[in-house]
Amino acid sequence: MPGEEKSLTLKITSPTGARFGDKITVLVSANLSDDPSVNDTLTLQATARQSIMAIKTSIGHEKTVADSVASRAKPKPIGVFAILSPATIRGYVFVEAMNTDALRDVVKGVRRTRGMVKGETTFAEIEHFLTPKPIVSGIVEGDIVELIAGPFKGEKARVQQIDESKEQITVELFEAMVPIPVTIRGDHVRVLEKEK
Repeated sequence: MPGEEKSLTLKITSPTGARFGDKITVLVSANLSDDPSVNDTLTLQATARQSIMAIKTSIGHEKTVADSVASRAKPKPIGVFAILSPATIRGYVFVEAMNTDALRDVVKGVRRTRGMVKGETTFAEIEHFLTPKPIVSGIVEGDIVELIAGPFKGEKARVQQIDESKEQITVELFEAMVPIPVTIRGDHVRVLEKEK
């Protein structure tokens, strides 16, 4: 009857192994059997894109799993774009791939894997692993540091100034006769005491 709401279930099965950018368009047209002039049309479109999947691993074996997945995926056309194994997340490896079904098959035979996490991971969830932390993060003015490289190696100094953009710090050596500020790279120091 016109005006009465009816539900329609549409199941679309597409072949596995789609390539990046492949498109599918489905045109659904419905009309009443009583009155063919009453009809409605709906167009659905989908474009194949890569997915970021998380693989569970044994803790401490993330690099081994990443290398194994890379070597097993290379000869197969499954479209692996990137593999990420951040040091801060233990027990997981992230893989960006086109064909997730084929990726599951590749992962099944890799030692030290515990399976794949259901669903996909968004880029926003892993983006912060891709931006490196500044070398001078964690160092503040007034900290007491030891120089671990350069001509003043082994000397102790107090941090006077921090330049995060250049990743350099200016220190004043304790045992110098004349207090001269020395500018060094942030990775050439080790913090001994934090400023109180």
